[in-house]
Amino acid sequence: MSSSVLYDAPGPKARIRNRIYSVVGGLAVLGLIVFAVVRLNDKGQFAPEMWDIFNYAGVRTSIRDGVVTTLKVFAVAAVLSLVLGVLLAVGRLSDHKAVRWFATGFIELFRAVPLLITIYVLWVLFLTYRSDLGLSGDNTGFWALVIGLTVYNGSVQAEVLRAGINSVPRGQGEAAYALGMRKTQVMMTVLVPQAVRAMLPTIISQLVVTLKDTSLGYVITYQELLFQLQQLAGNIVVNDDNPYVPVIIVGGAIYIAMCLALSALATWIERRGRRAKTGIRVADAGQPLAAADALDVVDHSTVSAPDAPTGKTN
Repeated sequence: MSSSVLYDAPGPKARIRNRIYSVVGGLAVLGLIVFAVVRLNDKGQFAPEMWDIFNYAGVRTSIRDGVVTTLKVFAVAAVLSLVLGVLLAVGRLSDHKAVRWFATGFIELFRAVPLLITIYVLWVLFLTYRSDLGLSGDNTGFWALVIGLTVYNGSVQAEVLRAGINSVPRGQGEAAYALGMRKTQVMMTVLVPQAVRAMLPTIISQLVVTLKDTSLGYVITYQELLFQLQQLAGNIVVNDDNPYVPVIIVGGAIYIAMCLALSALATWIERRGRRAKTGIRVADAGQPLAAADALDVVDHSTVSAPDAPTGKTN
């Protein structure tokens, strides 16, 4: 029987008791699900007429427009949040105290403020100064949602990238400085690429959060997917009732499909990165190494030339 400081392995009686609790808890959850389904079925939410609404061209067009708008907001916010994340991560690791304090304050502020409040405040500001900013009604909601998603998710991505940069072995930076690179070159060509590769699963996970957070646009009446679904469910009446359950099920399935597609893309990118050719190329006798290969040689090991004395690097 194994144990740790934080957790003692359960004995035979405890294991039996845990299994009983698991079975009872599972049956209770299953019972609640069955009860909810039966009640909704009694109210006619699963009637065939409720599902026939998706055969109408207008309903399908509204859902399609909502999906396109959601993906448009996500694409712009994802790119801007990644760019902002890199800038904030580099700023937080800067040697200049003013830059480091500004980046730290920005990150902590927008990570602490709820995203919904940020989006709403930006929307109110854009509505107030819309004429001065040259924004139309549609652009007001779009940019309020995009900028809100950018500052929040960019702050989170900055912390992810900072952790990735700090995880890179110190010898990588020291070798780059030994080759005469400036700090900007070291950061952008040596440290950041390795940090992105190391933290790619976490970065993609935060992008999935960004995709789901686009649903907050319904609060500012921006016509993304959730807003379109809410409008459909509220305006369509079937058998003297609104088809909330079918619309929720279809909308949830669409969100799940988009998130799964993004996760599949991340998995594919990660596998491609693992198959990438890595390692140190040893130059032939009399041929100098390239700068990138020399960096790897300085960092990882020493390479002896055929005619060089033992223990000296090439």
